[in-house]
Amino acid sequence: MKQKITYAFFGTGALAESVLSALVHAGYMPSLVVTKPDSRSGRHMHLSSPHIKTWAEMKGVEVFQPETLQDLNTDSSTLSKGSAGHALFSKKFDVFIVASYGKIIPESILSLATHGALNVHPSLLPKYRGPSPIESVLLDGHMTTGVTIIKLDKQMDHGPILAQTAHTISLYANVGTLEVTCGQIGGELLVSVLPHYLEGTLIPQEQDHTQATVCKKITKELGLVLLGDDIDAVRRKFRALTPWPTLYFFVSHDGKNMRVKINEIKLVEEKDSRKIEDYIVSVTPEGKKQMDWESFVRGYMNSL
Repeated sequence: MKQKITYAFFGTGALAESVLSALVHAGYMPSLVVTKPDSRSGRHMHLSSPHIKTWAEMKGVEVFQPETLQDLNTDSSTLSKGSAGHALFSKKFDVFIVASYGKIIPESILSLATHGALNVHPSLLPKYRGPSPIESVLLDGHMTTGVTIIKLDKQMDHGPILAQTAHTISLYANVGTLEVTCGQIGGELLVSVLPHYLEGTLIPQEQDHTQATVCKKITKELGLVLLGDDIDAVRRKFRALTPWPTLYFFVSHDGKNMRVKINEIKLVEEKDSRKIEDYIVSVTPEGKKQMDWESFVRGYMNSL
């Protein structure tokens, strides 16, 4: 008979969704989902909810969407029933599960669960601690990454390791597809170790902190490339920054610098030439529709 576990799930995005899917498929339904607030996006700035919130509401699972977890009052007696956060502070949880949550969880929150909080981190810790492990491993051109399950402590990605597994990166993978893959691998790994951790038969092991590396937050500015850049570096950038923030370059057009988004490049094909232009498949000039590279060259670059 499967062990009953009461847990709150913290996460947003494809990796978190894949981890939660593995847990639910194994029979572990969350009692609470904590995710980011609804946000506005698109040309018309429509308000949209995280997919994980929509799923939770369909399943009748309570959702909490705080702007921040810092300085929250953890005294459940001061929170009215049904208010945001009441379930987090009033229920008794065996454990918290965290996957790509993106917000700092203070010790006052971590300590609410009997067995603390477990985090699914998409790297082979202690390598690539920080907010962009998937993007960073692709930018660095590595062929292998992995997933690590740790027990969270007050420092970033610093806690002891329960389990980890390596994964060979496909030549065609980008940050979007690799995020899903790491979520699936991490979810399955978590399901396999969670009962043993809660029973006390799996003891987390301290990381080798002398080997730690830290990755930085990804910004839109990282997507800028020059048409004279090395093609291998551009390939790495394209894989790491697609679907967001995407690659782009500037060309002079009608007396202005026009921003051109790179939609697709050939990732594997080799040619004698090392120029980026020989590998770009399609682009979208600022204010224009998507077009193939040859059409863009005829319309915008032959006159340069």
